[in-house]
Amino acid sequence: MARPTLFLSAALALVCSAGTVLAQSPANAPVDAQLVAKGAYLARAGDCVACHTAPQGQPFAGGLAISTPIGAVYSTNITPDKTAGIGDWSYEDFARLMRTGVTKAGYTVYPAMPYPSFSRLGDDDLHALYAYFMHGVPPAPTPNKKADIPWPLSMRFPLALWRMAFAPAPLPTSVPAEAQPTLLRGAYLVQGLGHCGACHTARGVAFQEKALTASDSAVYLAGGAAIDGWPVPSLRNTHGGGLALWSKEDIVEFLQTGRNPRSASFGGMNDVVAHSTQYLSETDLGSIALFLKSLPDGTSVPPPFVPDPKVGQDLHAGVVNGRGAQVYLDRCAGCHRSDGQGNGKAFPALAGNAVLQTSDPTSGIKIVLSGSAVPSTMKAPSALTMAPYAGLLNDADIAEVVSFIQTSWGNRSGTATASQVAKLRQSSPAVQPMTAAAFAAGRVVPSPLVTQAGTSAAQGKP
Repeated sequence: MARPTLFLSAALALVCSAGTVLAQSPANAPVDAQLVAKGAYLARAGDCVACHTAPQGQPFAGGLAISTPIGAVYSTNITPDKTAGIGDWSYEDFARLMRTGVTKAGYTVYPAMPYPSFSRLGDDDLHALYAYFMHGVPPAPTPNKKADIPWPLSMRFPLALWRMAFAPAPLPTSVPAEAQPTLLRGAYLVQGLGHCGACHTARGVAFQEKALTASDSAVYLAGGAAIDGWPVPSLRNTHGGGLALWSKEDIVEFLQTGRNPRSASFGGMNDVVAHSTQYLSETDLGSIALFLKSLPDGTSVPPPFVPDPKVGQDLHAGVVNGRGAQVYLDRCAGCHRSDGQGNGKAFPALAGNAVLQTSDPTSGIKIVLSGSAVPSTMKAPSALTMAPYAGLLNDADIAEVVSFIQTSWGNRSGTATASQVAKLRQSSPAVQPMTAAAFAAGRVVPSPLVTQAGTSAAQGKP
């Protein structure tokens, strides 16, 4: 639901809602307010603002730095400004870019833009998105930045070769929302506009997604990538780090609030929840959950989580076996409890947590070092924060407590080492919570298209 290294916070200012009287088009033709409202909803679903807004920049004015192995590229201005943005683009120009990655000027964009996923968007949705960006977004004269890639690596023709090798031929599909969640709608959102595979699918040697749809390969949405240093989990209905223990209701709640009884969001997923998924209708979120739960185990079948109460019973009785257990009892048990079950949705459970069922301890180390915070959303306005321990615990203590957490209560994750902690300490700044003050400052603007009940202005139909 986001793309590599693109999960930086940005503002989204929606300027229209269903029924609003909007400005006239350049041709002085009336603007379809409902179409623009639908486009605003779809822009939320695609999380377009996450890439196309720089920190402290105007919404959709581009300028966000995107790291690549050969240098940084910058997102472009997609406001209707005629000089810096796309104000002089026709619908055909816009659709060509979205589906093939080829701009109005004729060159191929860097595949940081997930056009291989967008190639599936139907004409109705593309027309709505075009209407929104032309009539629902304020123009911004922010000029585009050139990529920080040295010549000859900056030449564009290899991008066209990459497109021919790895991008599918456009296959537009229209799957409108129905009154009830549907598997087809979920597949359309996840594999298309949501471009979830851009982060949750492993990459090949040419940095291409190894699979673009569930029918391509079992590696689709099976994790394996790393985003800004965070291991990306599997979204398949599997044990060992996937969603096997999550119900459809758990998935919906997580996408709405960044938390559920089994886990809490962290890292880049916070921004996806804050800027995108919390605004989707109950029907669309239910469709996404249906699709994700339909994905079977991947190429390997990990064993299921089996609860083991012994560690919790020992801690509760004051029996402490090892330094990791002592640090956990002193620093963690007050919130996450001695049995690792957490406290409802305020403090996530650690026992059985999918993040703690893989061999990679990176996420656990980074959260202990930097702390964590769940976003403030419409349905869960409290931005709960875990304090960082980088200044309180040394590398050995953090390695011990992470190893304890990842191997207790039945968890099957790998242990951590002090050297791993030392390496991650250098690149793990303290997490800044997404608070209500951030909303007031315009960092995140609640959508006028979604009611408190989670339905869109068009009664659940985007």
